[in-house]
Amino acid sequence: MTQADLISPARFLARLPQHLPRLGRMLRGLYYAGIRNRDKTLSLAWALERATRLYPDNPALMDEQRRLSYSQFNAWANRLAWAFKADGVGHGDVVAVLVENRLELLAVLAALTKLGAIGALLNTTQRGKVLSHSLNLVKPAFFVIGEELVEAFNEVRHQVPGAEHPCYWLADRDTLQDSGHTPDGWVNLSLRQASQSEQNLPDSLRVRMKDPCFYIYTSGTTGLPKASIMSHGKWIKAYGGFGHSGLGLGSSDVLYLTLPCYHNNAVTVCWGSALAGGAAIALRRKFSASAFWKDVAHYQATSFGYIGELCRYLLNQPVTDHEINNSLTSMIGNGLRPAIWAEFKARFGIEQIAEFYASSEGNIAFTNVFNFDNTVGFTPATFAIVRYDLENDRPLRNAKGFLEKVSAGQPGLLISEISKKFPFDGYTDPAKSEAVILRDVFKKGDAWFNTGDLMRDIGCKHAQFVDRLGDTFRWKGENVSTTEVESVLGAFPGVEDAVVYGVAIDGSDGRCGMAALRLAADSTLDPQALAQYLDGELPVYAAPLFIRLLSELETTGTFKYKKNDLKQVAYNPAQTSDPLFVRLPGAKAFQPVDDQLWVRIEAGEFRF
Repeated sequence: MTQADLISPARFLARLPQHLPRLGRMLRGLYYAGIRNRDKTLSLAWALERATRLYPDNPALMDEQRRLSYSQFNAWANRLAWAFKADGVGHGDVVAVLVENRLELLAVLAALTKLGAIGALLNTTQRGKVLSHSLNLVKPAFFVIGEELVEAFNEVRHQVPGAEHPCYWLADRDTLQDSGHTPDGWVNLSLRQASQSEQNLPDSLRVRMKDPCFYIYTSGTTGLPKASIMSHGKWIKAYGGFGHSGLGLGSSDVLYLTLPCYHNNAVTVCWGSALAGGAAIALRRKFSASAFWKDVAHYQATSFGYIGELCRYLLNQPVTDHEINNSLTSMIGNGLRPAIWAEFKARFGIEQIAEFYASSEGNIAFTNVFNFDNTVGFTPATFAIVRYDLENDRPLRNAKGFLEKVSAGQPGLLISEISKKFPFDGYTDPAKSEAVILRDVFKKGDAWFNTGDLMRDIGCKHAQFVDRLGDTFRWKGENVSTTEVESVLGAFPGVEDAVVYGVAIDGSDGRCGMAALRLAADSTLDPQALAQYLDGELPVYAAPLFIRLLSELETTGTFKYKKNDLKQVAYNPAQTSDPLFVRLPGAKAFQPVDDQLWVRIEAGEFRF
């Protein structure tokens, strides 16, 4: 980054005039983002009912077969809510929701928020012990399972208290037209809601900002997934900050959504942005680069939700007729690399990139409100970027025991002050929450949230993302916990020690997994058996793509693995005599990496 990238007050003020036409929306967004009273009765349900009142006949949701107005969608959510209520679902109850991206999922979540119940949004790629852990972590009282995921749920059902009782079943089809054939021992949710009232529930008026809205699972930096608490207050702040102030969609806009709805990017950022302006969500089951522009043309989408990897996929596609003079004008998401930012805007004619920074558990968010390039944008929260000791993996404290801020434009650890205005909701596990709070930071008694990310302050309360700290790396839009992957590898026959870390592949966003393994003296690596084992134990994004075999693993005096040297060598055979292996895209087994294959990988011949 050069000094020219810093945002001076003059540069900031020069950008303001072009935003005057939407000043009212921006101010409204800042109002919602700045609400201090956590007892205020604002919620996702309130936002949906407000949009229904203002835009009753406008499209709210659509997919390839269906198009629902706000009135129709709100009525559907109400029928579901009355059905849930009749079955005993109430304020504060946890409801596990395991449904792929389809309109039924958003209808169920809307219904639960109307009751003040908490939707635990399970990652639909989880299987086995990871899925059972995620379910048991939040102790759900009720379960909503899509037909497409019943098999995965049944594999762990016996391990989950309460799941032995009849659970709700949703047919994998248009459930407004065809409720499907209900399996034995299940409650057909479509039939259950069909005859219920379509009126708004009085329960919605009692849902407060401090109440949990969703449980969103995050891998964090260690161990199995953690359940972060997305309160209605945080959702409303996102609704204001991303929706009213950031993206600024109107009632004629359509936001094309391919991101998984178990992520906050989808259910908070994108859905909140649509509800704020009465825009429509066009929902796709799974992202497809080849179908993207056909869908944009079909829906006449004006905006879309992204992660950086998605943008790279689109750039790698050949030019198509559908992308020429396309209808998109804006996009909202995170992880768009500066290296492709300008190219993406120019090729696809994007006028506004609402890049943001946030975390499911955190108390701070940045939004690119003023449409500067290569920044995560602006935040009203109180933050600091402080000196960090990368070698010892901790913030640096001075002689007085306090942290010190870095100079403008210099990278450092981003921390955010915890206050009444910007509270920290954290995780369902108080110990996990306490672990990410820094105390006595600049004065005795203060408390700050440790984001675990390196950032730059580029001026006027704007920031630029640099990198992630700790053992978590990001691949395919997901945070991967090295501790979890190491545990899985350690259970594979013949593996004595395993250390996992992220390595960059040229041309790819994030870092993929690499594992350094020490085998037992009488063991050899079976490349196909290891690949099959990883497929059964880990989601595809978490399984390592590279393997390095070591005779010994170096550790520190406190028995922590020394990863820096391993990361620097990565999978380059010229820098080590250790055997290296790679699992190429679509391959059923790992294969050795020699100099020729390394050159082909570095040249971008394989699409990881």
